[in-house]
Amino acid sequence: MDSLSIITPYFAENRLRILAGMLSLILVDVLQLIVPLVIKRAIDDLTLLRAAPGDLLGYALAIAAIAVLIGLFRYVWRLCLLGTSRRVEEGLRNRLFAHLQTLSAAYFDRTRTGDLMAHATNDIQQIRMAAGMGLVALNDAVVLGTAAVGFMLAIDPALTGIVLVPMPLIAAGTRYFSRRMHRRYQSVQAAFSDLTEAVRERMAGIRLIKAHNRKAAELEQVRASSQAYVEENLRLVGITGAFFPMMTLFTNISMALVLLYGGRQTILLAITPGDFVAFTSYLALLTWPMMALGWVTNLIQRGRASLERVQAILAVRPEIRSPATPAPSEPADTAIVFEGVGFAYGGSDAGRGAALTGIDLRIEPGAVIGVVGPPGSGKSTLAALLPRLYDPTSGRILIGGRDLRTLRLEQLRRTIAVMPQEPFLFAGTIRDNIAFGDPDVDEERLAAAAREAALLETIRRLPDGFDTVVGERGIMLSGGQKQRVGLARCLLANAAVLVLDDPISQVDFETGAAIAVALRRRAGAHTLIVASHRLSAVRFADRIIVLENGRATHVGSHAELLAASRYYAETCRLQEMEEAYGAD
Repeated sequence: MDSLSIITPYFAENRLRILAGMLSLILVDVLQLIVPLVIKRAIDDLTLLRAAPGDLLGYALAIAAIAVLIGLFRYVWRLCLLGTSRRVEEGLRNRLFAHLQTLSAAYFDRTRTGDLMAHATNDIQQIRMAAGMGLVALNDAVVLGTAAVGFMLAIDPALTGIVLVPMPLIAAGTRYFSRRMHRRYQSVQAAFSDLTEAVRERMAGIRLIKAHNRKAAELEQVRASSQAYVEENLRLVGITGAFFPMMTLFTNISMALVLLYGGRQTILLAITPGDFVAFTSYLALLTWPMMALGWVTNLIQRGRASLERVQAILAVRPEIRSPATPAPSEPADTAIVFEGVGFAYGGSDAGRGAALTGIDLRIEPGAVIGVVGPPGSGKSTLAALLPRLYDPTSGRILIGGRDLRTLRLEQLRRTIAVMPQEPFLFAGTIRDNIAFGDPDVDEERLAAAAREAALLETIRRLPDGFDTVVGERGIMLSGGQKQRVGLARCLLANAAVLVLDDPISQVDFETGAAIAVALRRRAGAHTLIVASHRLSAVRFADRIIVLENGRATHVGSHAELLAASRYYAETCRLQEMEEAYGAD
């Protein structure tokens, strides 16, 4: 789509406000054009010695009244036009964020956060400037410039023709420089994205940088990104630095021609002194449109480059989305079936470097399924496929006899609640984070979810209880506390299917045992799928799947796997020794 089509809906929505602003702006231009006429009459009266004190007072009051009207209408156009540009900025930023929320997890795997931050801040700011002051400068360049030339022609056509000699040069120069400015602005915006990402990443990892004494090295990395950004801006300045002086040069050449030729005409009485002063005033008014032509070119090129960058994101279609004709209702049951499921990150052939290969599995409603395996065996990938954060690259997953891809995403994600391996906490309170999916939850349910996650007593010991602020990404909590907040959030959702990815990996053995007991009580009421490298979290499961290198090598109960799976038996012995040592 054309990048301009991104902002046209906002202009259409605010068309009356824009119309009022444009009319006020035109009235300001007209009033500015009247002032030289008043001055012309006053000077002619003075030079002809026919000006009475009352006449001079009348001229002064007329100019003062015009100044008041200019101030009033200037306030209106600024309120309307610049206010509209702020509404465009707000609407576009909201649209961008709403669109980003529809994109698939794979998009964020390959896109840097710093790039997206630059789009949502700097790019949209440039679009706002082009939509606000760019529109104002364009109007002045057209309306005020044309009207000023018209009044100059009325005073002396020959003199006007002489002072307009530089105009074709201005047009040619603008065309030449605008193309180069556009390319440079795109490079500047890209460099700003790189700089934003460099700063963001190091602020997020500031504790690691301190712990490893990497301050000097990381400062050098940020300095390099900053230098690259400065160099791109200097290349841009090399163009704009020549463009704006060129505009000033041609404007002053016109003024010199007026003094040379217009002064001679005045001496020869071809025009009156009042005409000469008025003509000079109109030329001064014409100076702003000529400068505005350069400025509007600058703003529009910046805005256009930013529009193209934002448009590139808005044009991305989500890989994971609800079908055009989704299934009419939620599944009658929650039986989950994996049929030859394979998955490879990046969509490569499932046979080469696949995270999962040939998974066949049936999970009955209310069953408890454990998923174990060494790191990198595919446990987290299996958990991510169920809520359709990713789609299988081969095979299919069914729930209630329906392929997940036939269900509306909202419907599917109401049925399945997921606790990720690394739970994300927002910079609010513990209450906000647990109740993330249900902000109106009552205190009793909130406490019950925290109790099941073995977190309630910890919360009660905190000074502000559930209203304790956790800080950015939960920095005020320990790893185990963050994990239990994430678990409580998932349990509070009360979905039919609960998918827990390593729910006790960061807690002690005693706490892990308490959580396992709480999960066991959920058996039958919910379908539980628990992926864990700690076997104590899944011993009570109806069936346990052993994943190795993305394949399900064994399936059975705890007792069956002790006899059938060497990996399971050895891991179980090692963890029992570890737990016994921890207990001692």
